[in-house]
Amino acid sequence: MELIKPDFGLLFWMTLAFGIVFFVLAKFAFPVINGMLKKREEEINNALELAERTHKEMEQLQANNEALLQQAREERDKMLSEAKQISDKFIEDAKAKANEEKDRIIENAKETIEHEKMAATTEIKNQIADISIKVAEKIIGKTLDSEKEQLDYINRLLQDIEENQKH
Repeated sequence: MELIKPDFGLLFWMTLAFGIVFFVLAKFAFPVINGMLKKREEEINNALELAERTHKEMEQLQANNEALLQQAREERDKMLSEAKQISDKFIEDAKAKANEEKDRIIENAKETIEHEKMAATTEIKNQIADISIKVAEKIIGKTLDSEKEQLDYINRLLQDIEENQKH
């Protein structure tokens, strides 16, 4: 029952013991504990500052990475666009060269055809002339071997034609 109703002596000694323990703790333990708590608080604050700086640096790096990615995308798009333009120009040039070559080949073919046509026409005319001379020789009954005979005969024919026109 003494714990429920302590007497004055017990209270005194308990208070005195508590005071001594408190004094010893206040003199020796509390400064060390406070120092350790302050040191720990500084370490925590430093860690928080470092975490904040690191977070800001990470945000800055992320922003830089985004900017670099955007720049890389733009450069890629630019390169693709330039490649497309070069490809289109190459195709257009190839088409133009092919059209020029086609036109040149067609023109050469037309010229060749025209030359062949003229050669064939000349050959046909020569053959017709030879046939005409042979037919005329057979009709006349004699061969006109020399140029003089041919000219004499042509002059006689012209005179006959002129006389027939006058009548």
